[in-house]
Amino acid sequence: MKGTVVIAATALGALALAACGSSGGSSASGGSSSAPKACVASIGMEGPLTGPVANLGQEQLHFAQLAVSQDNAANKTKISIVQGDTQLQPAQATTVTQQLTSNSKIVAVAGPAGSQEVQAVGPLMARAGLAFITGSATAADLTTGKYPTFFRVVSKDSVQGPQDANYIINKSLMIIDDQESYSTGLVAAMTPVFKAAGIKVDHESVPQKQTQFGSLVPKVTSAMSVVVLPWQVAANAQEFGRELAQQHKKAVIFGTDGLFSPGTFTINGSYVSSFGPDITGIPADAAVAAQAKSKYGAFGTFGPPVFAATHVIDEAIASVCKAGQTPSRSNVLAAIKKTDEPTSILGQPIKFDSSGDLVNGKFFLFKIDKSGKYNLIPG
Repeated sequence: MKGTVVIAATALGALALAACGSSGGSSASGGSSSAPKACVASIGMEGPLTGPVANLGQEQLHFAQLAVSQDNAANKTKISIVQGDTQLQPAQATTVTQQLTSNSKIVAVAGPAGSQEVQAVGPLMARAGLAFITGSATAADLTTGKYPTFFRVVSKDSVQGPQDANYIINKSLMIIDDQESYSTGLVAAMTPVFKAAGIKVDHESVPQKQTQFGSLVPKVTSAMSVVVLPWQVAANAQEFGRELAQQHKKAVIFGTDGLFSPGTFTINGSYVSSFGPDITGIPADAAVAAQAKSKYGAFGTFGPPVFAATHVIDEAIASVCKAGQTPSRSNVLAAIKKTDEPTSILGQPIKFDSSGDLVNGKFFLFKIDKSGKYNLIPG
């Protein structure tokens, strides 16, 4: 699906130009300036701002804006966001990335959201020397060296897949991919665990654009107690669950992070694993959570990791300015590589390994109750 590219610059934070300061996080080498310099920079934000998962993309944008606003105030920077609407489509993400990389003022990018988008834009970002940090792309093969300017503040599917598989081991189950790299990658990570446990698995596949499942649901037999949906479109999973109930199927749905969408996926008794925590349960995040809810309304686990990703970029820019340098793609990239934050909005440190992966990343498991609430299962 194609759509109109949305590119809009939004200046956020302090209005007065001032010298940069840094509250911690990344560091950059270089001499100090004898006179204050204005610390001005633009960053890109790629997300599905419209389309089937626009609710998640808007949440990501809101948390990116919140991070920039707070960091501008704390660091006396003037960082602005240039938005790019990817609609969770690789072709659209490519168009957006071409426009962002051609804008010389942009020194780094937060996003994109989907693994298939990272695969599409990674080479473009690398050629432009532009650092990009995702808050939600989890495919394991993204950090094998193909995309040298790529980072993520969440864990990867090679952690999520086996963790989820070990939790849901049953005598018979169905797993359905949606033919996108995110989904097929998770299936590949889960299947060895099931096979090692002697589990009978019915592996099915449907296009992500399919929204009715009348021919698939009858394949869920009475012996199957779990249907695993490593999908990205929560509305599709909601429809699948509705059709399961209509056909009196008792199998429980187990979804991966793409299904974490309170208000959209609400099937009672379902499980969802997510790369991000519920920050409303982290005492240190109380002020941020309250501000986000007051300004933007209810949110889930997709926004906070983008806050974390944007904060890493903001701190890298601030550290470059503090060192007396003008922010550029090369020195901001170098500063991001040195990120070493002892804590974050995610309740864990942020530090990247040489491949751009989050060190000691983990996933969180939730169960949906009859009211549609996602309840964290202690791990």
